[in-house]
Amino acid sequence: MSLLLAALAALALVGINEAGYRQSSRALADIDEAQQVRGTLNQLLQNMLDAETGQRGYLLTGEAGYRKPYDDAVKQVDGHLATLRRLYAGRPAELAQLTELSKHVLRKIAEMDMSVRLRQDGKEDAWKFVITTDVGKEEMEAIRTTAGELVKISNGTLHQSQAQVLRSLQLARIGTSIVAVAALIAFFLYLRQTHALRSIGERQQEALQRERNALEDEVRERTASLAELATHLQDVRETERGFLARELHDELGSLLTAAKLDVARLKSRLADAPDAIQRLQHLTELLNSGIALKRRIIEDLRPSSLANLGLVASLEILGREFGERSGLQVEMVLEPVTMDESRQLTIYRMVQESLTNIGKYAEATEATIVLKNYDNHVVVEVADNGKGFDTLRVRPSTHGLAGMRHRVEAARGRLTVASVPGKGTRLSAMLPIVKPA
Repeated sequence: MSLLLAALAALALVGINEAGYRQSSRALADIDEAQQVRGTLNQLLQNMLDAETGQRGYLLTGEAGYRKPYDDAVKQVDGHLATLRRLYAGRPAELAQLTELSKHVLRKIAEMDMSVRLRQDGKEDAWKFVITTDVGKEEMEAIRTTAGELVKISNGTLHQSQAQVLRSLQLARIGTSIVAVAALIAFFLYLRQTHALRSIGERQQEALQRERNALEDEVRERTASLAELATHLQDVRETERGFLARELHDELGSLLTAAKLDVARLKSRLADAPDAIQRLQHLTELLNSGIALKRRIIEDLRPSSLANLGLVASLEILGREFGERSGLQVEMVLEPVTMDESRQLTIYRMVQESLTNIGKYAEATEATIVLKNYDNHVVVEVADNGKGFDTLRVRPSTHGLAGMRHRVEAARGRLTVASVPGKGTRLSAMLPIVKPA
C-alpha cells in the first residue's frame, strides 16, 4: 500500500513538474524573443538617429569625417530589419506593422541619401531645399510611432510570459505540497510495515551471522592448512633440488671428469694421428660444455655460492651470468647483510625468478638489482625498463608472482609489485633479519 501511494505521488510530482517545465520553457522563450525585439528596435532607432546626426553634420560642414557615422548606421539598418522579420515570422499583425516601419525607414534613408549626394555634388540650393521640407521629419516621427507600438506589443508579451512563469511556479509549489503530504503518509505506512518485519529480519540476520562466522572460521582453517602445505611443498622442493644437485655433482661430475681424463690420455697416445687428435679436441670441447652445463644446472638447483661465498656474492654471480646470457645491462647495488640461510635462499630465489621473468616477458634493455640493509630488516628490489603490465589484470595462471609472494610471506616478509604498461616493472620485498644462531 505504501509503495503504491509513493509511486502515485512520484508520478503526480513528475507530471506537475513536466507541465510546469513546458509552460515555463515556452514563457521563457517568449520573454527572450520579446527582449530581442525590444533590443533590435532600440538599435534600429539609434541607427536612424546616428544616421540623421551624421547627415546633418556633413551637410553643415562638408567634412568627410561626418559621413562615417552616417554610413555605418545606414549599413546596420538592413540587418536589424531582417532580424525583426525573423522574430515576427508567424505573427501577421506585428509583421504588418514591421512592413510599415520598413517603408518609413527606407523613405527616411532615401531622403537622407539624396541630401548627402546633393551636398557631395556641390548643389547647395538643392540640398538646402530638401532639408527645409518636412518629409524627413514626418518619416522620423512615423518611425518613432511605429517602433513604439511594436515595443508596446513586446512589453505586453513580456508581462504575459512573466505571469505565466509565476503561475507555473505556484502550480509547482501546490503540487510539491500535495506530494509531500502523500509522501509523509506513505512513509508512515512504511514505518508500520518495517516495524512489523524488523523482528523477523533480526532473527534471520542472527542466523546468517552465525553461519557466516562458521564459514569464515572454516575458510581461515583451510587457508592456514593450504599455506602450511605450500610451505611444506616448497621445503620439499628445495630438499629435492639439493639432493639432485649433489647427485649431479658427485655422479655426473665424476663421470664427465673421468671421460675428460680418458680423452686426454688418448690424445697423448695419438700424437701421430692429426685427424684423431682433431676429433678428440672436439670431444674435449663437448665435455667442457657438458661440465659447464652441469655446473649451471647445479647452481640453478642449489646455488653452492650461497653457502660458500654468501648472499651478496651469489647475487653478483647471478646478475652477471644473466646479463651475459640475455645481453641486458644489469646494474647492482648490494649491501652486505647477515641473516639465516632460509631467508638468504628466499632472497636468492626471488631475484632468480624476477630475472627469469624479465628475460621471458619484459623486452627490457636494462635491469637493476638492489639489496639494502636496515639493521632489523632488508629490502631487495629488482626493476627493469621493459614493457610493464597492468597489475590489476594479472592472469590467475601467473604462478610466478604468486609463488614469490608466498615464499616472501612465509619468511614473514612483504612483497609489492609496481608496474605501468610501457614504463617497466619493480618488485620489492621487505624481510626481517633473523641472524643465524
